[in-house]
Amino acid sequence: MSIKTEYTDFLVIGGGVAGLRAAIELAKSGKVLVITKARETSTEYAQGGVAVALSDEDEVGIHYEDTIRAGDGLCNERAVKILVEEGPERILELISWGAEFDREGTKLAFTQEAAHTRRRILHAHGDATGREIEGVLLNKVRSISNISKYEFAFTIDLLINDGFCRGALLLKESNKEIVAIISKAVVLATGGAGQLYVRTTNPPVTTGDGMAIAYRAGAILEDMEFVQFHPTTLYAPRAPQFLLSEAMRGEGGILRNINGEKFMSNYHPSVELAPRDIVSRSIISEMVKTKARHVYLDLTHLSSQFIKKRFPRIYSTCLLYDIDITEDLIPVCPSAHYIMGGVKTDTDGRTNIKGLFAAGEVACTEVHGANRLASNSLLEGLVYGPRAGKAASEYGGRTRKSKISPPSYKIYKVRREIEIDKIRTSLRRLMWDRAGIIRCSKSLREAKVKVSKWETLLNHNFATRRELEIKNMVTVAGLITEAAVLREGSIGAHYRSDFPERGKNWKRHIRFNK
Repeated sequence: MSIKTEYTDFLVIGGGVAGLRAAIELAKSGKVLVITKARETSTEYAQGGVAVALSDEDEVGIHYEDTIRAGDGLCNERAVKILVEEGPERILELISWGAEFDREGTKLAFTQEAAHTRRRILHAHGDATGREIEGVLLNKVRSISNISKYEFAFTIDLLINDGFCRGALLLKESNKEIVAIISKAVVLATGGAGQLYVRTTNPPVTTGDGMAIAYRAGAILEDMEFVQFHPTTLYAPRAPQFLLSEAMRGEGGILRNINGEKFMSNYHPSVELAPRDIVSRSIISEMVKTKARHVYLDLTHLSSQFIKKRFPRIYSTCLLYDIDITEDLIPVCPSAHYIMGGVKTDTDGRTNIKGLFAAGEVACTEVHGANRLASNSLLEGLVYGPRAGKAASEYGGRTRKSKISPPSYKIYKVRREIEIDKIRTSLRRLMWDRAGIIRCSKSLREAKVKVSKWETLLNHNFATRRELEIKNMVTVAGLITEAAVLREGSIGAHYRSDFPERGKNWKRHIRFNK
């Protein structure tokens, strides 16, 4: 089929915090096109807040130490140093652009979350921090005339010519048109892959697209075995998998099993404020012991007025499902939340492919190591988004616009016997059951065998978002399971019941390159 060609100076794929912040930086050097496959992003779902050393009781060095400790020995120390040192400047910049974080009098208000040794979590409107940050960045983007945006445009693949990234091939859902966008540089900021799991806090858009298209293009992917599960999401028959912020435990929330008994003291001295991976596994263990599908989060001992003010969105959402969090125990269980691995980059967002940069959850700078410290994700986007944008801008300044011919794209029509939605459902259940919170050789190999049967989909071109997403999901699921098999040891968010210790060569980073 014929493919239309369009040109821009810089292409940003993804419209969350990292993508928008990269676009703002790139706009200083030329025309920028931001493309998103939907309006929603993971950024707006971020409730708890953004971690930053700005309070009187905190120091950048302490934030650094907490991040390193949470990463369980696999953090890139330079990447962490950049994150915590540049973070305060980026937050103050946001405030100057209009961000309204919660305050106590005239001072910024901070809360505490798991594995932090200080109250350093900034929040907005109680529990709508991501929404506030994204709104401010969107307003800033709208004020810059040389940034344009395509919504509901799905990135099929990156365009690689002579080893250089020259743009991307898009599917515009509105008119089913396939368009080649040619650019000097591309910044990937597509977010994570939470939808690979049947239980996830992530929105429907998080199907691992950026990781899959980068891998097909020849980019190195790293640390794919490290998938973080959030300990507390709402568990109710009619309810969505709604995230119950870690700040709820930071403010004094208590976990109880189905019998109403406290249990975290049996697993970790930091009890409810233990690292996320430990809390998630502890909850699963209690569920198994008590033969229950959930545990409870208890806030009933806290002031009703405080809870309503501090967690207004969570309070109102739970009421929709007949749960009053000021009076009732809240049924919760873990869900897939964040992937520490992704497209391997340096601290300026450069990948191994010239002209391709990445930032945010899709990227792997090793800043999170084996386990992300709570609320460092928004900060990562705010810090590494502009760094990738600046590097891409400098690269673009040395690069002429390409006049490459767009590729041919022969669409493969899905046969009736290939039931895309059925494969999607089966894949998500498989990953939850066999490559989830607790793993072993047997479960992982079962997952690998099953995923490999769906890999025939990878050889075909498709013409709908739903089909293209499952192609990407199969790709990323295969990489996660393969990496999890190869790491015969337990570290951070990766836990093997058959290898509960760290194992040999535990400091290595597992990398894939097609």
